[in-house]
Amino acid sequence: MVEGDLMPSAAAVTERHFAVVRRADFGGNEAHGRRNGPTVSVVIPAKNEARNLPHVLAALPEGLHEVILVDGNSTDDTVDVAVEHRPDIIVVGQTRKGKGNALACGFARATGDFIVMLDADGSTDPAEIPRFVDALRQGADFAKGSRFMPGAGSTDISRLRQAGNYWLNRIVNVLYGTRYTDLCYGYNAFRRDCLDVIGLDAGTVDDPEASEMLWGDGFEVETLINVRVAKARVRVFEVPSFERNRVFGTSNLNAFSDGLRVLRTIHTERSRGTRKAAVEDSVRPRRAGTTWSRLSTVDGAHV
Repeated sequence: MVEGDLMPSAAAVTERHFAVVRRADFGGNEAHGRRNGPTVSVVIPAKNEARNLPHVLAALPEGLHEVILVDGNSTDDTVDVAVEHRPDIIVVGQTRKGKGNALACGFARATGDFIVMLDADGSTDPAEIPRFVDALRQGADFAKGSRFMPGAGSTDISRLRQAGNYWLNRIVNVLYGTRYTDLCYGYNAFRRDCLDVIGLDAGTVDDPEASEMLWGDGFEVETLINVRVAKARVRVFEVPSFERNRVFGTSNLNAFSDGLRVLRTIHTERSRGTRKAAVEDSVRPRRAGTTWSRLSTVDGAHV
């Protein structure tokens, strides 16, 4: 049986649609020469998302340390629109192709204490960023978004993709002893120390392999990150998140081919053996948080 009914009422969707959270003490406020907490970098991979970016950028919470747009050689006005709507945005290019490489390039540029992964198509709500940041502040190393928790949901995922995600999720939970509820969701945030565990290679534009897609460069990156985090046994809190349909355009995801790629990712990472945890915070005693309902790795205990 597939978990949950992910079709909320129209009223619920309208109520949540691009709600803007304003938090004056959200992170570093360098313009006023003070810092109230950990700094937050938001990384947004984008390719031909000029029509969607105004919605996404307008909904970002205040107090962010930096917003990084990783442009995948867009042929529309993606970069110009981003700069127009957020003049302080940092724009970087990709060294190879694919969403995974875009994230790797964005992570390499990020300087914040916490790093948030956000889609450019409007499907992930920027107003939820404080939820992820609060989870990290409460002791998580990795705050993992889930569409299958109370208060979460999706108007985008099909029944077929939901079923595939459910069974792939169960495989990972059995193999790694985790209690993930949503394996194939890319809305996550983490302490920058987790970059060593995630282990994505950004490369450089003059690499001989710059024209090729390497392992982790494609849509498999989200599963790759979640599996490596599980193998490293860092502290993971799951965060309820609501996924919407992209505002404009159509998704490039394919239930069958992408499902096979996710399965291959699980197998390949498993065959490489247990990855050594490189996050210093994960081996220190942590104060358990009280907000999030599920702790998915480390000790298997509920929060």
